[in-house]
Amino acid sequence: MKRCVALLLVFLLISGIGVFARETVTVMGVWGGVELEAFEKVMETFEAATGIEVEFEGTRDLPTLLTTRIEAGNPPDIVVLTGLGMMNDLANDGVLVELSNVLDMKKFAEEYNPVWRELATYEGGLYGLYISADVKSLVWYNPKAFAANGYEVPGTWEELEALSKRMIADGNIPWSVGMESGAASGWPGTDWIEDIMLRTAGPEVYDQWVNHDIPWTDARVKRAFEIFGSIVRDEAYTWGGPIAVNATNFNDAVAPLFMDPPQAFMHRQASFITSTIRENNPNLVAGEDYDFFPFPPIEEEYGTPVLGAADMVSLLTEKPAAKQFMRFLATPGAQSIWVGELGKMGVNKRIDPNVYPDELTAKMAAVLQDATVFRFDGSDSMPGAVGSGAFWTGIVDYVNGEDLDSVLEYIEAVADETYTGGAATD
Repeated sequence: MKRCVALLLVFLLISGIGVFARETVTVMGVWGGVELEAFEKVMETFEAATGIEVEFEGTRDLPTLLTTRIEAGNPPDIVVLTGLGMMNDLANDGVLVELSNVLDMKKFAEEYNPVWRELATYEGGLYGLYISADVKSLVWYNPKAFAANGYEVPGTWEELEALSKRMIADGNIPWSVGMESGAASGWPGTDWIEDIMLRTAGPEVYDQWVNHDIPWTDARVKRAFEIFGSIVRDEAYTWGGPIAVNATNFNDAVAPLFMDPPQAFMHRQASFITSTIRENNPNLVAGEDYDFFPFPPIEEEYGTPVLGAADMVSLLTEKPAAKQFMRFLATPGAQSIWVGELGKMGVNKRIDPNVYPDELTAKMAAVLQDATVFRFDGSDSMPGAVGSGAFWTGIVDYVNGEDLDSVLEYIEAVADETYTGGAATD
């Protein structure tokens, strides 16, 4: 780490990130724990190179505190946003600084996939900077179990369906799925629906669905549920059948892949599941005993989109030191510290893959950087009454065997009231 800091100091000085005398930059966000510890290392590196002090103000109620500070005329210099909707609202209110004259846009174009600029653009202006992301569109498997059975990684949905049928014919179970998460039970199923929507209806319709510009009873939404249901409601396709799907904790659902013999062969889950695999199976080797393949494309025209979450910062003041820190956060050096500490995936294409803890994480980062379409988790982007309410419970009910039309009509009724009737949102 000392060598990394020293190299970054040199990089900062030769790249024009100059030295300021005892200025202070304030950053507001929700980070705590290991995320805050990682960001503190980013801050310390910048401080050592420039003499600028960076102060982080943590809060669990970011929207309220930020609004209060803005109304009082005392906003933080930089805010770590909790979602794209928040950026759009702040940009619409005219409180964010447009970044095209802050960042080196030529270098930005060279180092960032265009999707990261598109996602941070509001009415033609760039108002956000992404510094890392998590990938959800992954299917995990046991390479040794695949090889022992002569199975090959599928590249399309048709190949995935053929593989599943072959597994069943061999007396094996294709999928292990877990929906149980206490009060949040059902959320893993929302990720399935979102991935399928992106691959069958495309990103534009996906956005309309998330914003409730189309109803939940729309045929395209129904189709996504039906594809999901063809797996999770079929006892031949899932370990333990629908009853086990709803009863199995999401963290435990990957375990059957590593039983002897394997009780299931595939598990769809986000990049975070690697920590669960390592903790419960310390002798397994990443890339040898467990690996992933991208959730396959379904309709060829929509390719292989990436669903996930991302960390984004925005600038609220014209303070020169704050602009310097934003430029620093855009560099591969700053992001290397951040992702190297957390195991997240960086979005700057110049990040050295060696900063990741293993080749598997570097491979996930490549999936992210190669993505032509990236979308945020839909349920997280919806009002709480819908995304973390009716959508979650609707998934559980559907897996339990409830009629799909009834499930969708229920979610639509809640959505209609929430979006148009003034129901409280989170």
